[in-house]
Amino acid sequence: MTETMQTSLDEPSRALSGQGIARAAGLVTIGFIISSILGIVREQIIAALFGNGRLVDSYFAAARPPETIFAIVAGGALVSSFIPTFVSYLAKHDESEAWRMASGVVNLVTLALIGICTMMIILAEPIVHYALAPEFDHEAVILTASLMRIMMLTPIIFGLSGLVMGMLNANQRFLLPSIAPALYNIGRIIGALVLARFWGIYGLAWGMVLGAVLHLGVQLPGLLKLHPIYRPVLTLRDPGVREVIRLIGPRVLGLSIVQLNFWVEIILASGMVAGSISALNRAFTLLFVLIGVIGQSIGIAVFPTFARQVAAEDQSGLKETLSQVVRALLFLAIPATVGLVLLRLPIVRVIFEHGQFTFEDSQAVAWALLFYGMGLVFHALLEVVTRAFYALHDTRTPVYVGGGTMILNIVFSLILREIIGVPGSLVRGPFAGLALANTLATMIEVLTLLWLLRRRVGGIDLRVLGSGILRTGAACIGMAAVLWFGQPLFDALGLYAGLAAAILVGGVIFWGLAWMLGSEDARLFTSVALNRVRLKRSES
Repeated sequence: MTETMQTSLDEPSRALSGQGIARAAGLVTIGFIISSILGIVREQIIAALFGNGRLVDSYFAAARPPETIFAIVAGGALVSSFIPTFVSYLAKHDESEAWRMASGVVNLVTLALIGICTMMIILAEPIVHYALAPEFDHEAVILTASLMRIMMLTPIIFGLSGLVMGMLNANQRFLLPSIAPALYNIGRIIGALVLARFWGIYGLAWGMVLGAVLHLGVQLPGLLKLHPIYRPVLTLRDPGVREVIRLIGPRVLGLSIVQLNFWVEIILASGMVAGSISALNRAFTLLFVLIGVIGQSIGIAVFPTFARQVAAEDQSGLKETLSQVVRALLFLAIPATVGLVLLRLPIVRVIFEHGQFTFEDSQAVAWALLFYGMGLVFHALLEVVTRAFYALHDTRTPVYVGGGTMILNIVFSLILREIIGVPGSLVRGPFAGLALANTLATMIEVLTLLWLLRRRVGGIDLRVLGSGILRTGAACIGMAAVLWFGQPLFDALGLYAGLAAAILVGGVIFWGLAWMLGSEDARLFTSVALNRVRLKRSES
């Protein structure tokens, strides 16, 4: 990375330009891609070693409570509430008070997480039996609770790691935070390859703990470069701490609603054929790879810019940035959705079908992925739209909307599990109805939030946005036609070569058509990529 580019990414005193956001998003995207590849390798190893039965169902179910706390703390509520408050101090060049506030938040969060996780460890068995997987037999409940107790160490570590990530992102430093998820997956791979050889399924749980330690550790050198000033303060009187708490309350509720949807899926799937929970989890893992690469990377990169524009009362700048980001995100998410749906079975087979994982298991995951995959666009948009509300210091609106869609998700789940799929089947199981319910609820949620956000920021340029969507949609139709009619040719190449060829050809067709149709986003991303190549050449 050149000195000029590093300056543009690390400058904490101003918002990034469109090119700057693209570069920052590119950096974060690279981190997500690396992490995603490692995550896929991790899941390949677990699938090969343990297959897709009730043992792995217990592992995935046990991971849900700590992952819920992780998503709320390190991945959502804390960071989205902390960054705008921390940035407001930096914008005033009041670094001493910024670090005092950060110290107070660190101390409060650490104590709170220790208390919460201790309680969850003590009550692990009744939580599993009554709230998480009520249809599990006694043996599965005991195993799930034991695994959950080990995994409950991770939220405490992730709480600290999430705050460090927020401090770095607030200072426009994205490199180490983007690497952290990769280190987390490396820890989990070590758990699967090494620890599981000695401790079986428990090795996977200890691998999660190791991954959390690495997630925090890799970011500490970046934090030290900011010359933080830690203070052993524990007070609610600090105005910055109170502001974080004020913002975090509704956000915690909102993310709890999101996580409750996943709990509902496990509860309902626990009574279905063995392997249903694993099929849903693995399908959503594949979906989450694209959500991370497209939605989260852009959302993380643009969030500090949103916050600075709000702090500077630059509503026109916020409106312009939001319009550009939404259009660019759709340019990436729409073709990714089409490709994921059309190529779902070979993707699942290439990734998971090894060792104990059978073709039937692949069909089950692909069946769930069909219905999850249709929601990729909406999940990706949600990552950006909600951050725009948080930058506006409005954490309540996403909660209200999320609460309503949570109820819809439960209603949809109860209805669609009776309509979609065949009871007792794994290949075409009713668990796919739960995936479709998630997609429909997310679609309603993001469309509602976009409508409300458009009113808050004074409108989004619908003409430019609509034009971009039409060009992207037309290019996607061409890509889909080539993938559909070219399927016999791709199949003739074999599973691995055929999938690689389909992805390559589909990507080239889409990008070429988008360019020919005059897509500004195709030109923007191409320009950023070419500039990176030129910079690399000039360095050498």
